[in-house]
Amino acid sequence: MTETERLAWPEQLALDDESYRTQLAYLMERSPFYREKLAGFDPHGLAEISELPLTDKEELRATVTRENPFGAHLCAAPAEIVRIYSTSGTTGEPSYIPLTAGDLENWVTGSARSYAASGVRAGQRLVSTYNAGPFVAGAALAAFDRIGLSHVPVGTGNTQRLLKAIELLRPEAVVLTPSYAAYLVEAVAERGIDLSASSVERVLVAGEPGGGEPAFRAKLEQGWGARVTEAMGIGDIGPSLWGECEEQTGMHLGARGFVHAELVDPETGASRPLEDGARGELVLTHLRHRAAPLLRFRTRDHVEVRTSPCPCGRTAPRIRCVGRTDGMLIVRGVNVFPSAVREVVGAFAPAVSGHIVVRPQAPGIKQDPPLPVVVELARDATADDGLAEAIRERLRETLVVQTRVELVPYGTLRRSDYKSKLVER
Repeated sequence: MTETERLAWPEQLALDDESYRTQLAYLMERSPFYREKLAGFDPHGLAEISELPLTDKEELRATVTRENPFGAHLCAAPAEIVRIYSTSGTTGEPSYIPLTAGDLENWVTGSARSYAASGVRAGQRLVSTYNAGPFVAGAALAAFDRIGLSHVPVGTGNTQRLLKAIELLRPEAVVLTPSYAAYLVEAVAERGIDLSASSVERVLVAGEPGGGEPAFRAKLEQGWGARVTEAMGIGDIGPSLWGECEEQTGMHLGARGFVHAELVDPETGASRPLEDGARGELVLTHLRHRAAPLLRFRTRDHVEVRTSPCPCGRTAPRIRCVGRTDGMLIVRGVNVFPSAVREVVGAFAPAVSGHIVVRPQAPGIKQDPPLPVVVELARDATADDGLAEAIRERLRETLVVQTRVELVPYGTLRRSDYKSKLVER
């Protein structure tokens, strides 16, 4: 653990305030996007940041041109750009993310803190399942070198290569998405392989919500015979910004000093205090970024905040991702996250496999009850009206939503070797 990670949080905020003021001056000088967006505002320090407008992904997309494929928030000259990543994009068109050498260094530093928090250490062997490009997750791979790990990259979707690497190279850790980690537990069991007997002691999951769900995590830990911790990044801001320590009580802000975090109401955009137990949409601001810095960027991640002292000694706030705000459904005024439905259903193991799919009946996010939920039974289990009713009742009590639960045989729902889709229309 670095001294930076132990620094008292008020001291960190004081340092961040200075960085933020410098970043604002840089934006006003170099960013056509923010010069126009902040016209009429009088920005000061971090204490007043909530007075400034939020930045939405679609706003950035609207400024992209053939002459400037990055968007009007680009601040750096072409000669300063050393790396260009991309996101897949909801419209099918990629969003390009440029980095200067300093930006890339900050990304690696923050990611190294986030992954090191899990307990992996220099000299250990780690197998990764992320591709090096074109996506932002590729930048996280350099963090493993920074930690001093013996890194074995096998890439995405190559299960046989991954299993062979685990068998022959005997790594202490693997890094993959929660969906892939769960898929492997089931897939290898059908081949007579017991992952819990492997050398793997730590499973580091990232790329989607789920790694922090108690029932889902317990299933992974039992199947792998290993400690499961999660990490989280946001493509436009940086990879592996947050990482969970061995206490498993939420992800610490590993990118402290580089990124400022806020919480807002996902519907109104109104600021919410970053205090213990608070929930809302995560909003992030670059503090020391040069290529294409973002101010009050809406991540669309709905999170729960934890600020109580952590026994590990890290002082940054912790979060747990509840779900994606833009994947949320509204059922008669109640916000429902598919990942939260999965968490409730997962508590009924061993009667269920843990796989679910929500099938909205109407287009858009607003739905009339009951919300159809397909629940997959465990291997060799049979449909039981009493089980379906118990799940319906638990969903009503926990999430305040009326559902129609359909139980289906084991193996009915599609597995994924990358990220799961919990909503099917």
